[in-house]
Amino acid sequence: MSEQEQPPETEVELEAIDADARESAEAASADETLQEVTVESVQAELEVALAKIDEQQTDVLRAQAEVQNIRRRSEQDVAKAHKFGQEKLITEVVSLLDNLGRAIEAGKTDGAELAGLLEGVEMSQKMLLDGLKKFNVEQVDPHGEPFNPALHEAMTAVPNPDLEPNTVMEVFQKGYTLNDRLVRPAMVVVSK
Repeated sequence: MSEQEQPPETEVELEAIDADARESAEAASADETLQEVTVESVQAELEVALAKIDEQQTDVLRAQAEVQNIRRRSEQDVAKAHKFGQEKLITEVVSLLDNLGRAIEAGKTDGAELAGLLEGVEMSQKMLLDGLKKFNVEQVDPHGEPFNPALHEAMTAVPNPDLEPNTVMEVFQKGYTLNDRLVRPAMVVVSK
């Protein structure tokens, strides 16, 4: 049978099949286009995400480097503070040494007066005490005060009817505190 001889039903079926095939081909083409758009958009999103990750990794590395730099600078500052922390105190002590040197030289000269030498030494002592006060060093001179075992060390106890018991009568050696912490106790004689 030729095409012209085919019954009309078959012709309708062929046309329906051709129409279905065309629709399938168009749908497949649309799916491929949709897939291409989807793949391309996913690739673009992936590239954006990767760029963002790289940027964030760079930021993290910079932050870590900054933390290391801060830690290193802090360690250097602490080391310098330990190394040069007493610089101001040493400046005060060196000034005292200068004054004591002058007092010694004045004592060696012919006709030196003892009163002038004594005055120079007293000034040096006052200068040292004033310098120590700048660093919160206080002198403990408990003469006439009640005995305090936290600040005083009793060398001996002597009966004295004029004073109440446990009163400091005499100070052999003055004590010192640094920021209210005892550095050296005062050595004292206490009344019984």
